[in-house]
Amino acid sequence: MSSSGTWAQFRQQARSLESQTESLFQTYSSFTSDPPPKPTAEETSTEASLQDVLSRRETVVAALARLLDSESSVNSSAAKLQNLTLHRSTLADHHREFTRLKSSIADSRNRANLLYSVRNDINAFHSASRLEEGRSEADYMLDERTRIDHSHNIADSVLSQAYAINADFVEQRTRLMQINRRAMYAASQIPGVNTIINKINTRKKRDSVIMASLISFCFLMVLYFR
Repeated sequence: MSSSGTWAQFRQQARSLESQTESLFQTYSSFTSDPPPKPTAEETSTEASLQDVLSRRETVVAALARLLDSESSVNSSAAKLQNLTLHRSTLADHHREFTRLKSSIADSRNRANLLYSVRNDINAFHSASRLEEGRSEADYMLDERTRIDHSHNIADSVLSQAYAINADFVEQRTRLMQINRRAMYAASQIPGVNTIINKINTRKKRDSVIMASLISFCFLMVLYFR
């Protein structure tokens, strides 16, 4: 009886642990949908609890197997063997389910992290593009400002040269006027110079009149003999 009682206790533990496993699976499976980038405390705790329960079930199943080996009754051993086989099969199924859920959570997390990384890369690219466009526009405006300043400098240089040339012309004209005044003054101070100049001017006028008369006479003769 003590052996049967011990068997019953282990079977009760096995069924209780199986129920706990099912309950933990319900919680653990919820992490397969849109998991965060890193496991949460609840996910880590649930996974650890599942591993602990599965390990305890292995211990219980092993204890049931040892008890079955010590049984002498064939009829009772057959029934217990069927129960043991069921517990072993359920344990194996739960191990596979735990592995599947764990892999599914990891795959979902990897996909989510990949999408998050891609979105970050796209946002970084757009930010860099906008920054580059801003820099390009700023560089263009700076170049335009530099060209305008250069044009202004050239214009200022040309105007400065023009003002300098104009100043030179004014200065030269002033000097010529001064020289002319000095020459006229010097001529007026020398006796007879004005008389000579007047005679020269009179002779020039007379020669001009004679030359004009001769040209007119020749022109009239040409018209007459035509």
